[in-house]
Amino acid sequence: MNTDKMRYNSLQKKIRRLCDEKQAIILAHYYTVGEVQDVADFVGDSLALARKAAETDAKIIVMCGVHFMAETCKLLSPDKLVLCPDPEAGCSLADSCKAEDLKKFKAEHPGYKVVSYVNTTAAVKALTDVVVTSGNAKKVIDSFPEDEKIIFGPDYNLGSYINSVTGRQMLLWQGGCHVHERFSVDEIVKLKQAHPDAIVMAHLECKSAVLAIADVVGSTAVMLKYAQEHGAREYIVATEAGILHEMQRTCPDCRFYPVPPEVSEGSVGCHCNECQYMKLNTLEKVYNALKNERPAIEIDPAIAADAVRPIQRMLEKS
Repeated sequence: MNTDKMRYNSLQKKIRRLCDEKQAIILAHYYTVGEVQDVADFVGDSLALARKAAETDAKIIVMCGVHFMAETCKLLSPDKLVLCPDPEAGCSLADSCKAEDLKKFKAEHPGYKVVSYVNTTAAVKALTDVVVTSGNAKKVIDSFPEDEKIIFGPDYNLGSYINSVTGRQMLLWQGGCHVHERFSVDEIVKLKQAHPDAIVMAHLECKSAVLAIADVVGSTAVMLKYAQEHGAREYIVATEAGILHEMQRTCPDCRFYPVPPEVSEGSVGCHCNECQYMKLNTLEKVYNALKNERPAIEIDPAIAADAVRPIQRMLEKS
């Protein structure tokens, strides 16, 4: 056993011991690193994890994901201590819609309902009528009258897809995920040429051209379930590469190929199919968060009261 593996095993044991001592649970999003997923009590999508945690008798929740996910846990479990291993783990999509900007936009469009993707801050949720996930967005939108005026945000690609399959003309916020925005048709075509029998799966945060050539479109949970239930042996996956850890774990006989990002000439910065914010969650930070019981998530009570209502409305509609 190599040194890194021994260190990981030692940390995982220490983390599980602290969980037992402190009546804590660990949640890990599909996009976190594999060793964090392996130590977690529950692995999944953000809202599903928050709802699962709320059902437990745990006193402490460690949310390994990004900051808005920890906020959602706190909204659904206000009496629990919610820890975020790295408060710098933000989200480009959530950051693309600031509460002050949405408030101004609402004022400029009176009479519109606001439907917000779950990938938003608590402050944005507080300005929202109904929250949606990528898995239930169509169902929730279908529940509104056909002539309802709707602002949908912040993910433009998800909103555009919902418009296309419902015939709606929702007013779309111009936001996006920096990872999913990078996937291109050209890169998928190259992979398909190399693996002609592979099923192409794409997350709804991808651009419309990518979704148009995919065999399966949906949330990470939808893609994972498809791979688990169908007989295909090869999959081309257009979403953050962290999901491949859980896909490979639950489908050991399959092969999964992550779509690389398109790199434009002269562009700068990180060009990868991984979210650098999700990767800020490490075993060391999880251990320290549990040991020190910080950084803890706190939400202004007035904001929290308004932010939880659109989540409850979503649950009623879906």
